[in-house]
Amino acid sequence: MKIGGIEFRPAQIGIIILTLITALIHFLLAQPLFILNGLGYLALLAAYFLPWSFFVRWHRPIRWLFAGYILLTIVLYFVFHADGSWQSDGLGLITKMVEVILLLLLAYDGMGKQVEESTES
Repeated sequence: MKIGGIEFRPAQIGIIILTLITALIHFLLAQPLFILNGLGYLALLAAYFLPWSFFVRWHRPIRWLFAGYILLTIVLYFVFHADGSWQSDGLGLITKMVEVILLLLLAYDGMGKQVEESTES
């Protein structure tokens, strides 16, 4: 799919949509820590997709940073809910499922990039 002259693969569209959903959920919680987390998601999404030469050069490390950010968010969720309260937090569990799928799409997108790079060499 082409948007604004840039070609997006289905996995990349999924990354955009799921990141926006996750950020929106964090914003709706309206607490400073959650708002900062949502802003972090949006910043990493922008860095991952902006075609500026600075970001393109750092695309692989940005993908790893994005994946690490998602993992940290998931782990901290369970750390902050160590008392088992996560079991009755429907919105939190849905958000974590969205984040796990987002993490898988990032990994899949990274594998596609490696295949492209190896065929160009």
